[in-house]
Amino acid sequence: MIDPLQPFYDQIAVMKEKGLYTNIRTVESPQGAWLKVNGKRVLNFCSNNYLGLAGNADLGKSAIAAIKTYGVGPGAVRVLSGTNVLHLELEALIAKFKRCEAAIVVQSGFIANIIAIQSIMGKEDIVISDELNHASIIDAVKIAQIANKFIYKHNDMKDLEAKLKEIQPLAQTPRADGSKRLVLIVTDGVFSMDGDIAKLPEIVKLAKKYGAITMTDDAHGEGVLGSHGRGIVDHFNLHGQVDIEVGTLSKALGVVGGVITGKKELIEWYRQKGRPFAFSTGLTIPDTAALIACIHMLMKSDALVKKVWANGDYLKHEFKKLGFHTGVSETPITPVMIGDENLAKTFSVKLFEHNVFATPIKFPMVALGKARIRVMPSAAHTKKDLDFGISAFKAVGKELGII
Repeated sequence: MIDPLQPFYDQIAVMKEKGLYTNIRTVESPQGAWLKVNGKRVLNFCSNNYLGLAGNADLGKSAIAAIKTYGVGPGAVRVLSGTNVLHLELEALIAKFKRCEAAIVVQSGFIANIIAIQSIMGKEDIVISDELNHASIIDAVKIAQIANKFIYKHNDMKDLEAKLKEIQPLAQTPRADGSKRLVLIVTDGVFSMDGDIAKLPEIVKLAKKYGAITMTDDAHGEGVLGSHGRGIVDHFNLHGQVDIEVGTLSKALGVVGGVITGKKELIEWYRQKGRPFAFSTGLTIPDTAALIACIHMLMKSDALVKKVWANGDYLKHEFKKLGFHTGVSETPITPVMIGDENLAKTFSVKLFEHNVFATPIKFPMVALGKARIRVMPSAAHTKKDLDFGISAFKAVGKELGII
């Protein structure tokens, strides 16, 4: 009998041939400026650990102290007996930090996007989404089974307004039960593959003009944009004007989890109706304690935020001097554009030979033919570290004829 799953197995060989296969390396050390990967000490140029906090000793001490007091796991889903006092402390602290009414913490940013959309949007509602939005937003719309999906050109406000005009007849048509349809405009805050920023003030203005609600996924803006890393809403001083703000606690904040912030009534609705919140165990005790320590650290000082921006600016300047194309990034995210998938893969392999760990970003993470090495500086990198990486990029770039 032929294995019915054989077609999937066969695709692995095809993926390898086309340069689409991902070779997942193993990290054998704490996250930091340098890593031990497959037994080798290498410069870390591909982590989302923007502020260098994933291996922070103070966060670790907070996690250990919490384990001694409360144990390791919450023991149940949040709506049963799994809401620990630390969960509530973290949510209140995030709301204060983000300057919003309320927050709800969940297992990941991916889950946060699913809850944010699925819990309020029905099949007959309308979503208008930026064409480069993260996979979690795309999947959240699919899970909500929204039939009326519209995509606007990336960061193109004229096209967004054209879509808003186009959907008006449908938006004015009641649902089958006679209620009004919701229109949701959703965008990433920082687009993770290119490093550019959503035009949030213009999006909010258009939403108000056409009666839509707004949502931003600020996964790569948390801890990076705004005062002390409060995110894109703070960056544009739009407090209280963005209906739903989603974030992750696993990138700049260095731990794990996702968060949704907004009006207290909306957050309470998510507590009551968010299926992944109700049917899946929440954050572990040590993760929650470490995040509390992290938020306190950010509220106290913006030194790490300033450092990651300075490192990003330096990298871009030096790469451009060498002749690399770094795209349209407006943030520390620094893509080195390669184009061909196999060439990007080869570039990454050769960088590793030079003791630099920087993974290739290729389809389906970006469009075919737009592969790149996405360099992610952190506040943990020194100028000496950056110069080491730049030197490796120069050597490999010249060897492969890219510069």
